[in-house]
Amino acid sequence: MKTRYFISAALLALTTVGCTDLDVDIKSQYTEYPDSEIALSARINNAYYAFRGALGRRYDELISCNSDEYTAVSFDGDYLNGRDMSNISLHMVNADASNSQLAVYNDIQAGIVNCNQLLMDLGEGEDQASLTAPLRAVRAFYTFLLMDNWGDTPIIDYKVVDNNSAIERSPRAEVAKWIETELLAVRDNCPSEVSESTYGTPTCWMVDALLAKLYINWNVYTQDVTSSSWSSTTPNEKLNDCIAACDRVIKSQLFNLNDGYKEKFMYTNGAQIKDFIYAMPYDAVTAQGMTYARFRTWRRGQNDNGFYSIEMTNSVGGNMTLTPEFVELFCLPGDDRNTVIAGNTGENIDEESFDVYQYDNATGMPTNVRNTYKGDLVTFSKSISLATGSYTDNSGNVIIRTPDADLNCGATLTGWTQGYRSIKFFPDINDYNVYSRNQDNDVPIFRYADIILMKCEAIVRGGTATLGDTPQSLFNQIRTYVHAPELNHDPDLQEILDERGREFLDEHWRRNDLIRFGDFERDWGFKYDYNPDAANPQYRLLPLARDVLNANTNWKQNPGYGE
Repeated sequence: MKTRYFISAALLALTTVGCTDLDVDIKSQYTEYPDSEIALSARINNAYYAFRGALGRRYDELISCNSDEYTAVSFDGDYLNGRDMSNISLHMVNADASNSQLAVYNDIQAGIVNCNQLLMDLGEGEDQASLTAPLRAVRAFYTFLLMDNWGDTPIIDYKVVDNNSAIERSPRAEVAKWIETELLAVRDNCPSEVSESTYGTPTCWMVDALLAKLYINWNVYTQDVTSSSWSSTTPNEKLNDCIAACDRVIKSQLFNLNDGYKEKFMYTNGAQIKDFIYAMPYDAVTAQGMTYARFRTWRRGQNDNGFYSIEMTNSVGGNMTLTPEFVELFCLPGDDRNTVIAGNTGENIDEESFDVYQYDNATGMPTNVRNTYKGDLVTFSKSISLATGSYTDNSGNVIIRTPDADLNCGATLTGWTQGYRSIKFFPDINDYNVYSRNQDNDVPIFRYADIILMKCEAIVRGGTATLGDTPQSLFNQIRTYVHAPELNHDPDLQEILDERGREFLDEHWRRNDLIRFGDFERDWGFKYDYNPDAANPQYRLLPLARDVLNANTNWKQNPGYGE
């Protein structure tokens, strides 16, 4: 979002409350109470946006590469980094090798601490509810992220903090029920306004979206999902609650699907996008950290005439490539979502190689100018082939390439162009060049499209249809707005999962979806080639980072990952 400034909803709220109304008894063990509206607004923003840095890179790497969307690759040692990301792709995540990605746990938990510090300072008076309710909502969201990915999670409430005792992880089912209780308690005191001033902050609609997400996954969170006996089709007692949460958003008429698919993820996106219920704002200057293009653009895409029309003065990684299996989802003719894949889609899905043209930096669409590298025309291959033969490293040693868990494609034009690429979060190269690869694209967390598809799924799974909706009518709302062929029948669960893949690429829900649908152990990429234990259901939870275990010596590693 290229605004270069942000208006805090907390600060706006204070202009109606006034400093003189904040005369609560302050007994904080953490910090002095802020002595100005600006200071309080800054602290609230720190709590609201604590997830910004993690979401902008390391959380993206962790969640995207652990799904069927991406496989991470390396190039003759370049971007191997101790197999940190290849291990994630192969479902053999290592607490030490992937510590940088897994340690986002600490970033998220720090957000919870920030919320608790403010809640202690603000107190619990009714006159403070407009400030404390959104803080409790975002604290519940952070707790949800930890529970969703790591299972058992501490319930860190400032009212029960005791500096003399160690914090313990609560069972996942208890955490899910606590999150539900918190969200229901604060919903009506969260803002209902949808405007630039509330954009990127917790509203009652964000609470509803999070409740819907919690309910649709209820069987994942309240049963032992790491057991081989767990079933994705077990009846879910919360389906009608999920539908009710979705209906509150739908009946508000504050959100819609009128925005063009490609446009709403461009670097010009922001509060004007009516599909976004809750999003993380980024700005290359004032709210940095979003760097998706760095790892999705092909390895030498900055050279010569530039993959994005403008030459990139900062290099790119190019080590996140779409799996061929995931690309196959983008097979629908006329589907606007096909335009976010740099590769053959739609009617051309069966073609294995893609002639790469420059992409116009203003529109995100291909031009008629071929992309080249040192005079050679660039072509992407849909399939990914690991390199063989040998190469000489920087020390002059001859290294024999052996296809293995390094996922080495080789440091050649052929190796660098293995796999199709996502250009969904299309960067402004002018800002990318000036501001150290930072982008202006806001990243949605909850969208209206997700509300529509969650309601559709809940009805298909056995929930009660409402508002005259049917699974077919809901599903076709999505197909209609992206100009894809409509269904003439109610979708089944596989069709819903596939549609969610097309709709939410790069939005960090695919891993969550695959687990809920019982599809996380399906064969894709290279995971069954180099990880004989890839079917282990314990991998439905991520391991705790080594840094997290070192900081919490009373915690045990999640089962399946050693100590």
